[in-house]
Amino acid sequence: MSAPLSESVSESESESAPLYTAVATATGDGRAGGRAVTDDGRLDVTLAVPAAMGGPGGATNPEQLFATGWSSCFHSALKLVASRRGVTLVDSAVVAEVSLVPTETGGWALSAALRVRFGGGVSLDVAEALTAAAHEVCPYSAATRGNVPVTLSTTVA
Repeated sequence: MSAPLSESVSESESESAPLYTAVATATGDGRAGGRAVTDDGRLDVTLAVPAAMGGPGGATNPEQLFATGWSSCFHSALKLVASRRGVTLVDSAVVAEVSLVPTETGGWALSAALRVRFGGGVSLDVAEALTAAAHEVCPYSAATRGNVPVTLSTTVA
C-alpha cells in the first residue's frame, strides 16, 4: 500500500524513491506525424501538428496529452484534499487548457488554464480553497510551478 500524499511536497520528499514511473517513447517525426507509445502498450497514439498551427490535424498532439495528464492528476488531487477535509464532491470536473505560445527568442513555451467545476454541495469559498489546495498537491502543478503561467478558475453549479 502506498503512503498517503501530503498536502505539500518538500524538496526532500520529491527526491525519494518513486512510487511509480511511466515510460513512453516517441518515434518518427515527433509531433509532425510520429508515434508515441507507453511501455505497456495501453497508450499508442499517432501524432500530428494541429490544423490551428498549419498542420494536418486529425491526430493527437503533445499539448493534448499534457492537458489530459494534468486534468486527471489535478482532479485526483482535488478529491484527495476534499476527502481530507471531510467534503464530498459531487459531479466535479477539471478542464485543463494547455497552450503553445511563441517566445521572444523564437522558441516555444506553454501556458495553462485549469477550470475547476464543482457540481454543488459546497460554497464558492470552500470550492476555491479546495482548488488552491489541490494546486499545491498536484504533481503536475508542482512540476510546472514557476515555469508555466497558470490561471485557476473555480465555479459551483
